[in-house]
Amino acid sequence: MTANPHSPTATPSAEAPALTEVADGVHAFLQPDGGWCLNNAGVLTGRDDTVLIDTAATRGRAELLRAMIASTGAPPPRFLVNTHSHGDHTFGNAAFPEATVIAQEGTAADMVAHGLHLTTLWPDVEWGEIGVDAPTVTYRDRMTVRAGGTVAELLHLGPAHSAYDTAVWLPAERVLFAGDLVMSGVTPFVMTGSVRGLLDALETVRRLDPSVIVPGHGPVCGIEMLDANVRYLRWLSGLACEAVASGVGPLEVASSVSLGEFSEWVDGERLVPNLFRACAEARGAEPGAVLDVGEMFGAMVKHYGGLPTCHA
Repeated sequence: MTANPHSPTATPSAEAPALTEVADGVHAFLQPDGGWCLNNAGVLTGRDDTVLIDTAATRGRAELLRAMIASTGAPPPRFLVNTHSHGDHTFGNAAFPEATVIAQEGTAADMVAHGLHLTTLWPDVEWGEIGVDAPTVTYRDRMTVRAGGTVAELLHLGPAHSAYDTAVWLPAERVLFAGDLVMSGVTPFVMTGSVRGLLDALETVRRLDPSVIVPGHGPVCGIEMLDANVRYLRWLSGLACEAVASGVGPLEVASSVSLGEFSEWVDGERLVPNLFRACAEARGAEPGAVLDVGEMFGAMVKHYGGLPTCHA
């Protein structure tokens, strides 16, 4: 089989993970280049308190995050907020046993249901000693946590990237930890979420008017990245509507289109599972409706001539 010209590259980023201060006492843990399983996390520090937002995919990367937090002089996290259930944001929970894990109630259930399934997609990754450290505190619509004088509002905005998504908003600092609701130079992903739901979530984020956005993957950005994400999702939705009207399937659409302005984004192969989701919604599926993840991921691998590279 001939590989698709948009197939994923296998070139890892030369940049190492870094802890970057984005406001007073507020840090972003960034893992370039933001590709598969190279997620970002957040660290809020007060005089005697730390709140962690997400972890990392592997035990080694989570331990690096723990060491970086310690290097700031902050204590280990008292609270750990998971923005959604996907393993790249949650498997590293095991490296923070003293933290109380918090998530939206649906996220907690999803973590238990999905377990370590992500590890089966990339069996050669050195995952290390990980597990499913599920939340012991959950919320439904919104919740507030604090690290010293820093107030963080947890906002449930799913289904969007996943079936249940949390954005962490710091109103005084105007900093948003978006989880995977926002990608920066990385292709949005709605395989287990919703195109319409993510568009709605991005409009909610826009109304917050953040000055700094820490995306789930890719560099720290501003409000301009919302516009780029919205353009992609609207383009995706348009493709799906045309496909359903003409009786064309997601794979045929993916074979016939150019990524255009989105061709430089990391993980362009996500077009295939994104089209499965978008076409299902164009046929009337509800946001977050359960689709066959194995079929969608398998179609992506087959269409692009190989498994996407995971550098976790």
